[in-house]
Formats: sequence, C-alpha cells, structure tokens
Amino acid sequence: MMHPTIRSFGSKDGCLTIGGKRIDRLAARAGSTPYFAYDRDHLSGRIDLIRRALPAGIHLSYAVKANPMPAVVQHLSKLVDGFDVASALEMNIVLDTVMPASHTSFAGPGKTDAELARAIAAGVMIELESSNEARRVARIGDRMGERPRVALRVNPDFQIKGSGMRMGGGPQQFGMDAELVPEALKAFEAADLDFHGFHIFAGSQNLHAEILCEAQGKIAELFLKLADGLSQPVRYLNMGGGFGIPYFDKDEPLDLARVGDNLDHLVKTRLGPNFPEARVAIELGRYIVGECGIYVARVVDKKVSRGRTYLVVDGGLHHQLAASGNFGQVIRRNYPVAIGNRMDDEDREIVSIVGCLCTPLDLLADQVELPRADVGDLVVLFQAGAYGLTASPTAFLGHPAPPEMLV
Repeated sequence: MMHPTIRSFGSKDGCLTIGGKRIDRLAARAGSTPYFAYDRDHLSGRIDLIRRALPAGIHLSYAVKANPMPAVVQHLSKLVDGFDVASALEMNIVLDTVMPASHTSFAGPGKTDAELARAIAAGVMIELESSNEARRVARIGDRMGERPRVALRVNPDFQIKGSGMRMGGGPQQFGMDAELVPEALKAFEAADLDFHGFHIFAGSQNLHAEILCEAQGKIAELFLKLADGLSQPVRYLNMGGGFGIPYFDKDEPLDLARVGDNLDHLVKTRLGPNFPEARVAIELGRYIVGECGIYVARVVDKKVSRGRTYLVVDGGLHHQLAASGNFGQVIRRNYPVAIGNRMDDEDREIVSIVGCLCTPLDLLADQVELPRADVGDLVVLFQAGAYGLTASPTAFLGHPAPPEMLV
C-alpha cells in the first residue's frame, strides 16, 4: 500500500514529479545525484492548511533549523509571521528576507557573546536560556548602548508523552526551570532588559492531538502562573509546536483541526483575557516543510548476498541521517521510499537500500517491496524536507555535498 505522502506527488510517464518537474530532469539540472528537492506549491499549500486550522489570532513562526535552505526561508518569509533561529548563520539567512528583525527570535543554549551582540544590534529578540545568559545579554547591551529585547525560555515542570524528543520537564539544558523564574524576572527588571514574555517548548514530533491539547492547556496555565505579579504587560507567548508528521506505515496523521479548536478555546478563555497585549505564537518547523521535500539518489550497484538483494546508491546517511534510523529512532523503521523512475512498474521485489559509506549503519531502507530496479535507476526518499542535509554528518568519508533546489 502506497504511503499517503507518495500519493501527494505526481508522476509523468511513470516518473515521479515534484513541482511539476520529472525527477530525472531535475537530476540533469542539478548536474549529479544525489540531490534534495523541495516543492514550492506544496510549501504554500501547507501554510494555507495550517492557517485554516489555527485561530486567526495565532502568529505562525517557522523554526529555521528544520530546513535553513535560503530559497525555502525566502519563500516562507512572505507566508509566516516570524522566524525562530538557533545560530548566527540562521539569523543572517533570515535577516536577508523581507521579515522584520523584530519578528525573529533567537533560541538555544550556548549562544556566544559574539552571537548575542549580533542579535542585539539587529533588533532580534533573544530567548534567554539561563540567568547567566541574561547577565551576559545585559552587559553586552549596556556596552553597545542598546536595550536588548528578550523573552525567557522556561523548562516546564511537566513532560509531554508521545514526543519524538522531550525538551521539557526534569533536568534540561533548555530554558530555566519554572520554579526559578520569579527570582529571575526581578533580576531582569533590575538589569533594564526589554522583557517581552515567555517561550515554552516541551517536545517534538507528536502525532497525538489529545496529548498536544493537554500540553497546550498546561502551557497556558503555566503562563498565567509565571506572569503573576509582573509589573509590566506580557507581549509575547510562544507555545512551541511539536506537531508531528507521519513517517512510517502505521503512523496516523495529526488531527490538526482538533489542535486548532483547542488553541482557539485557550486563546478565547485563558490567554486573550489575561494577556490582551500578547502575541501568541506557535512555532513549527518539521510540520511546515517535512512533507514537502524528497531526497533522490541513483543506484550504482545491485548485488545479492546470501539470498538478500541490495541496491547500493550514491547517497546515504551522510545526507539523510534520520532516514537511516540514527537520529532519534529507538527501533529503526523505514521512511516512505520509491523507485522514482518506475512508478508504474508492476514487477516487484524485496530489497534493502544502502548508501555508499563504509559502515553497516548506512541503511536507508530495509527489506522493502519495490518495483524491480537496476543500476542507473533513481531511489526517492520522502518526508525529506526537514532535518535532512543540515542534520546529517556531511563531512563523513569526504563525499561531496548534494545540491538542493526549490521547484
């Protein structure tokens, strides 16, 4: 049975298309395989889908770390309300777009003084991860004669079940423990930081609407608790994201409508009445771009080893670490995969698809039924729009970086 994401792409004469272009023609355009391709119209449609589901007052922010390709970020700059960056390079990419710097937030542990100074100079809001970082920001701002715009990232006192990565609850390198926030806020006022509000991001890649709704309710209540006693209005509330996409055969897509209805209720009953000046943000990365991209590699060898057939391709985990199962999977499962130039072929076989690296970890698909392929055919990995190239060990074994294109 074909994965729904594969069905969302077209084909022409048995060859997969993306952005209306055949993948074999895109290989010629790229000059080589492997390559990444992202669908411009698919991206725009994804934003439209999210907008229709979320309350009108919600600000939609794109987490650039999911896919920082400049053309993708430029395209999204006209469609989303803000960006979240996690490095100076990502910040530079965003500052080259039409998005106002004031709609960009800079999060993540371990920001250097040089990065903080660049953010302050640009007018980017810094999401503080610790009291020490707050003191450094105040010192840098004082030296520059600027009043830094800041928010506080909070490590909540609860965990979210069902997330691919838990980033809140218990000890964390992310954010300040919720119980330490009241004293920290007093220090912010004394340091004359331009405090805007709070950011709580508790987990990623969650497909369970009921869990996300429960978490958002807890986040809203924690916002109310944290703001109690503040001498200034809260202007920014980032509820994080964590919306998941279906990678594997048994995954059910997230019920986005249910999540949107819950957010609408929270905004109307809790956040809106208590924070009338606040910009309430949802921060999404994978959910925006993940299903809009493909990774294409060419078969360079086919072999049989003790009864098992292998397709060896010119790509691998150095470009697609997540698809190899080495980026957070506890039990390795296959991403959606196809022989992109044989979409209509009915003669099928069971194969494993491996990359060109000298390690048994370089496994892109294990024992999957696909159209019978041979040397020169094109293997396509789907759900490749997020955490692909820049989340992979591209320098491993010295193979060249693959081209990326937005089509």
